Amino acid sequence: MASGKHKTIFRDVSWLSFNARVLQEAADPTVPLRERIRFLGIFSNNLDEFFRVRVAALKRMIGFGEKANMHLESNPQEIIDDIQMTVLNHQSEFNRIWEGIINELKNEKIFIIKENELNKEQQSFVRNIYEDEVSTNVIPLMIESIPNFPSLRDKSIYLAVVMWKKDSALKKKYALIEIPAVLSRFVLLPTPRPDENHIILIEDIIRFNLPDIFSFFGYDQYASHIFKVTRDAEFDIDNDIHTSIIQKLEKALKNRRKGKPVRFVYDREMDPGMLEYLIRRLNLSKRDNLIPGGRIHNFRDFMDFPEQIFKVKSQRRKPFTHPALVDGKRVTDVVMEKDIMLHFPYQSFDPVIDLLREAAIDPDVTTIKITGYRLASQSKIINALINAVRNGKQVVVMLELRARFDEEANLEWKERLEEEGAKVFIGIPDMKVHAKICIIKKKLQDKTLQYGFVSTGNLNEKTSRIYADHCLLTSDKHIMSDINRIFNFIEQPGLGTQYLKECSMIVPSPAIIRRKLFNLIDTEIKNAKAGKPASMILKMNSLSDESLIMKLNEAAKTGVELHLVIRGVFCMRSQSKKYKKPVNAISIVDEYLEHARVWVFHNNGKEKVYISSADWMVRNLDHRVEASCLITNQQIIDELKDILNIQLNDNVKARRLNNVLSNEYITSGRKKVRSQVETYKYLYKKTQITVETGSN
Repeated sequence: MASGKHKTIFRDVSWLSFNARVLQEAADPTVPLRERIRFLGIFSNNLDEFFRVRVAALKRMIGFGEKANMHLESNPQEIIDDIQMTVLNHQSEFNRIWEGIINELKNEKIFIIKENELNKEQQSFVRNIYEDEVSTNVIPLMIESIPNFPSLRDKSIYLAVVMWKKDSALKKKYALIEIPAVLSRFVLLPTPRPDENHIILIEDIIRFNLPDIFSFFGYDQYASHIFKVTRDAEFDIDNDIHTSIIQKLEKALKNRRKGKPVRFVYDREMDPGMLEYLIRRLNLSKRDNLIPGGRIHNFRDFMDFPEQIFKVKSQRRKPFTHPALVDGKRVTDVVMEKDIMLHFPYQSFDPVIDLLREAAIDPDVTTIKITGYRLASQSKIINALINAVRNGKQVVVMLELRARFDEEANLEWKERLEEEGAKVFIGIPDMKVHAKICIIKKKLQDKTLQYGFVSTGNLNEKTSRIYADHCLLTSDKHIMSDINRIFNFIEQPGLGTQYLKECSMIVPSPAIIRRKLFNLIDTEIKNAKAGKPASMILKMNSLSDESLIMKLNEAAKTGVELHLVIRGVFCMRSQSKKYKKPVNAISIVDEYLEHARVWVFHNNGKEKVYISSADWMVRNLDHRVEASCLITNQQIIDELKDILNIQLNDNVKARRLNNVLSNEYITSGRKKVRSQVETYKYLYKKTQITVETGSN
């Protein structure tokens, strides 16, 4: 899959290798059954987005021909062919895992019932459910009689229905039914025995009622199969200077719904005539990723598979309070005294919300400035900001409207914030604002105090329970000065990136970060050549920037010790006879999503440690506003390094990232180390010691 003739591994091929690691979790018998089903849902959701964005981009490049010139995609057709083969293999493995899970569910007396397996009581129940809750949301389309084939929704699944009379020579009739997404996919059925749980999917409720739905036609034979279409989700925003960014975005969102199909996934048992008809009417070809699958599609819904029916409930560990905050002090008071590094999801996200709530009601606070990228649907962050506005504070929110698939939600947040009186910025032309930063200004007599935070992850209390991130709460005057500078750049992009060069503690993107990273790596190379200790520990989501990969190759060839913890895309060839020391590259996929970016440079014993919102990708380094913050508090540095070392010793959930993308588990070591469990224990012990000793 990873051809050796290229200097780096194709980004998209590497991403598929990451999703294969997600699939490994679904296959792992040591993972609780409910979580394994959730991982199948995550795998499916990831793949949907991959086709909407990456495959769509590659198809566009093929259309552009030789004019296309994008990073790591010099031969898009070669990559597409690789993707097709890999996805088919993954689909086969997915089906195998799901069949095994179905059998395990049966062992727990959990049964997914098909429409032809219902007993009499269940049949009556399903008829009533359909009549009372489903029927008003079902609108059949007699597709043969529609001149213009309907535009099928990207995130929907459809029931392709074939009807005929058993004793008639009349030809078959075709219809489509969109499965309504307004209802739960899973319906609990009455069971013949109290120790059993029976579940039926909403599409099977519709299948059962097909004779009633199409009773007008008098057919007595029905065949129905699920399929879905994945569309190009990228959109071009036109350059009409007379159109506001809001209007452009709204127009682009409407156009997204009409994006070209990039994948057609269907039940391999589908009637051949119906399959051929759909392919023809959708203007698809064999090169359009036609993926045969099983009976069920849109498996992302299985992330919400009913948990209450399992005998063994979720063992997810609850977040605990940071040791500096266990005595109930106001977060603001503690942050004014010392830096606090919060580690999500192990430690609670509440202090971030509390910091904003305290600022909202503090009579001495004058200003709050904050960035927002992906916010929770019922955001407590937004509520705190609205209360701050109502209490007379100046609230400035940089709300990135182009956060992919969150555009509509962010448009709604923009409207609500502005209605309350907040000042909302919506981005910089040709550049996303991805930094996670906040500054709060407080006036005391003739002095202004400033405090806030820098984070590696989104300000989202929901995802903070499953995304592993770090958030620095601080009143460091140098960091606050840099955050002010970044907000000035956001509010006045005409200042240019030169303005950002004055930052001292935060290394910002764009423009500044790339040169800084090269300098940091060059220092390690120089020290290695001089026979001095030289090493880097680099943790991030993705490493795909070719120039930085070449620089890391150079470092490895000169003897710099490289430890890489990369969750997702990893385009570096980590194995080479030219490396003086083996490159230790791993990926950890487990209960939590490893989302943090932490970089440690040995620097001849004077370590430089950064947390960042940026991955080492072209888009993050050159086309986004990002914040990479130097950590100077030694206690926090030690804590970050301890967590990294725990991860580097993982021999349960870590996979080796090698040149052939084999995703082999690391099993070395006498003692089993599952890093997420050990990190929880490590941090929780600190809180326990604080509680027991009464010290901070």
